[in-house]
Amino acid sequence: MPTNDDEPHVLAMRRGASLKVCMASVALALLANGAVRAADQPTGLLRVAAAMPRRQYLVPDLPLTGTIQARVLSNVAFQTSGRVTRRNVEVGQHVNAGDILALLDPTELQADLVSAEAALNSANAQLTEAQKNFDRQQSLLSSGSTTRERFDQAVAALRTGEAQVNSAQAALNTARERLTYSELTVGRGGVIVSRTIEVGQVVQSGQTVFALAEDGPRDAVFQVPEVALTKPPNDRTVDITLQSMPGVTAVGSVREISPILDQTTGTVTVKIGIEQTPPGMTLGSAVIGRARWESSPAFVIPWSAMFSANGKPAVWVLDAVNTVSLREVVVKDYLTGVVALTDGLKEGERVVTSGVQLLYPGQQVVVAVDGAAP
Repeated sequence: MPTNDDEPHVLAMRRGASLKVCMASVALALLANGAVRAADQPTGLLRVAAAMPRRQYLVPDLPLTGTIQARVLSNVAFQTSGRVTRRNVEVGQHVNAGDILALLDPTELQADLVSAEAALNSANAQLTEAQKNFDRQQSLLSSGSTTRERFDQAVAALRTGEAQVNSAQAALNTARERLTYSELTVGRGGVIVSRTIEVGQVVQSGQTVFALAEDGPRDAVFQVPEVALTKPPNDRTVDITLQSMPGVTAVGSVREISPILDQTTGTVTVKIGIEQTPPGMTLGSAVIGRARWESSPAFVIPWSAMFSANGKPAVWVLDAVNTVSLREVVVKDYLTGVVALTDGLKEGERVVTSGVQLLYPGQQVVVAVDGAAP
């Protein structure tokens, strides 16, 4: 029989036994709970993520960056050859119609003019003598004092003299006009956007020396990806925003689509005619253009849900017991992070959004994450 001295030891043993019983009970409970959870989900099945796509109305947004350019860009050139003696304008300078942009050395042209004037004076003198001889021969012929042959010669000389005067007069007019070619003027106002000459340089007739962006209508010019033109918007209207000042806006319409594809960039040049150009949209300004597409319904799914069936876009669809089947779909647009589908899915269907590379038709899976698509 234990003594009083043994009572503390006995109490300690009883407390330890009770603690062990409690711990065992907790462990059994945890094991039972784990067994229940394990029974809820089949073992050995692939775990995937799934989502239920929603039908949404999408308005495609394809902002493009372009520049403001003149609708008419003309090349300016001298109409005669010569050495440049003066240049009056710089790139970026605005000029008015009739302004002199540059000058050529007129020495040779002035010499041609003097020579043409002398030739005309000589022709006039010869014509005067021919006229006098004709008048004399005509008078003598009337009185029978000359022969018909001499009279005919006088007529021929008169006609030759008249032709020579006409030719000399035409040459003089040409020389006078060519002298004006030493001054390079413009027929319309605009902004000089490039030049290729310096003082002292010899230029040839017709050689472009300035490029002039003429005053008047402006275009917003964009390099558009070819794929964007396969499904152009129904409305040819384009909203244009000044990149540096978003508050400055304008409206334009598609005026010209280049038939030539840039093989390097895969883009096509598109010119948007601006109806009323704001003062802030100066030549060379960077602008952002947005076309107006009509909204259309589509199912939106993540990129990760896309698969391929016989080379065509497809997705894995889940049934009520999480068995997958591969179904072809029709893609409307590839957007940032998501894909818009127009056909192939129904409301309420779920698609696998991760692990699609490991699936096969008729496979049963465990859905680890189930939610709504973006």
